[in-house]
Amino acid sequence: MERTEVVLGNVRGEIQLFSDDNKAGKMDISVIGKKLTVYHTEVNEEYAGKGFAKILLEKLVSYARENDLKIVPLCPYVHAQFKRNPEEYNDVWLKEEL
Repeated sequence: MERTEVVLGNVRGEIQLFSDDNKAGKMDISVIGKKLTVYHTEVNEEYAGKGFAKILLEKLVSYARENDLKIVPLCPYVHAQFKRNPEEYNDVWLKEEL
């Protein structure tokens, strides 16, 4: 059973992914104003190849949509997914920042 959590301090935080109560991966993020910047996506080795990075991406995008945020995809994985599927992410992708 997978679950995700968004954990934010004042500005920086992470989206965490758990599998059976074990931390399986995370995304390093910051939120300043209406900009959500994603810096890094990491999935623990034992969970590689199971689509967990995609689960993190889906949580990132849903969190941005729920909170009316625009995503600055500095993370290479997120940026690649946005470029590969622009129509899916166009509403949350802040392109002029790159």
